Amino acid sequence: MNQPLRDDDAALLRRYRNGEAAAFAQLYERHRLGLFRFLLGLCGDHALAEEVFQDTWMSLIRSASEQREAVLFKTWLYQIARNRLVDHWRKSGRHQGKLDEYDEQQHASADPGPGPEQQLLLSRDQERLQAALADLPEEQREVFLLRAHGDLELHEIAELTRTPAETVKSRLRYALNKLRRLLADPASAEEVSA
Repeated sequence: MNQPLRDDDAALLRRYRNGEAAAFAQLYERHRLGLFRFLLGLCGDHALAEEVFQDTWMSLIRSASEQREAVLFKTWLYQIARNRLVDHWRKSGRHQGKLDEYDEQQHASADPGPGPEQQLLLSRDQERLQAALADLPEEQREVFLLRAHGDLELHEIAELTRTPAETVKSRLRYALNKLRRLLADPASAEEVSA
């Protein structure tokens, strides 16, 4: 990620804290979809993801601190989300694995949308992807989701997860290889899950 976006996010947060509500709307719009998809991918529960998503934004709003200049705003935001999810899991005694349907209408901008045949194909692809993600070890799934939905760089993921960069790189490589294998052929994905 380049420096101007980092400054834009931090500047938007400062402007919001100085009373400019529209600045928060911009910040929220910029990060809401990736953040929600990350949370849903980790916990697999739409209601829990929504709860943690809202709690993350409230925590950000209530926080009086600024992120350290060396840390990308997005990394800070995802760290807050990750911490809130871990807090919930600790309170409730861990999480369950299967991913629920994701309500695109709630978190994406309006689209003319695909036709019925395309929707069926997309639905099947979505199911295959969700099943493949659920099949990944938790550490690999988290790194993959931070990279795919959070668009974080490997060093940012390493900092966020407090994991050595080489370990993050290995987890991402293993996750990508396994996902490629599971998603390469629908018949092989069914055989693996059977």
